[in-house]
Amino acid sequence: MTAILHKTKGIVLRTAKYGETSVIVTIYTDKLGLQSYLVNGVRSGGRKSGNKAVFFQPAALLELVVYHNELRSLNRIKEFKFSGIYQHIFSDVIKNGVAVFLIELLHKTLRQPEANEDLFGFVEDSLLALDVSDATVTANFPVFFAAHLCGILGFSPGIPSAGLFHSPQLLLDLQSGEFAETPPSHHFYAGRELTLLLVELLQARLPAELKDMKLSAHKRNQLLDLLELYYSLHFPEFGRLRTLPVLREVLG
Repeated sequence: MTAILHKTKGIVLRTAKYGETSVIVTIYTDKLGLQSYLVNGVRSGGRKSGNKAVFFQPAALLELVVYHNELRSLNRIKEFKFSGIYQHIFSDVIKNGVAVFLIELLHKTLRQPEANEDLFGFVEDSLLALDVSDATVTANFPVFFAAHLCGILGFSPGIPSAGLFHSPQLLLDLQSGEFAETPPSHHFYAGRELTLLLVELLQARLPAELKDMKLSAHKRNQLLDLLELYYSLHFPEFGRLRTLPVLREVLG
């Protein structure tokens, strides 16, 4: 089967060295879904290659022309350039830490190569918003992104009914993804305070609304632990988020 040329946008998820000068880069594309590409000569440092490695940093937003053969697990890129140029994400330690966390969470939850333009748009818009956000929004961005990604992937708990919302016994069963008033037989559930914070995150439609959420570092960490557990219960082999300890460090 002959490879066909496609134009697509992409978000770089991971880059691994290959040989002396090449890389294998994993990219989430809007038209082809999750794809891997072999890119030659980007690490040679010669006059021809310039500094092409900068295009393949995690979270980079690219416009691509790619060769695609669906029978191959590794294809090639014909042309690449930035589709959006960040002002801060690659230079600011805190924003880069947040961006890399978002990228790891996305990578861990992508199980099929199929395209999902809604998901791609959400991630692209989130990264662009993060790049220009203030300190408060940046600090709250990881929990906002993780909460809303659940919805796009189809396992969000949603919003509790009015009766449950006002119940002093409100809780979220993390295993079933349902709100309740009676604790389940297992220990995977969140109490009223954290449940209401999660609902508040789900009710925020735009990252700018995070400016009004005055979360302490302790509450943010509790929510991050809660969301990591929630994902691990709904995604086999999810494991632990390797970027989470780094994120805690940069957010203080």
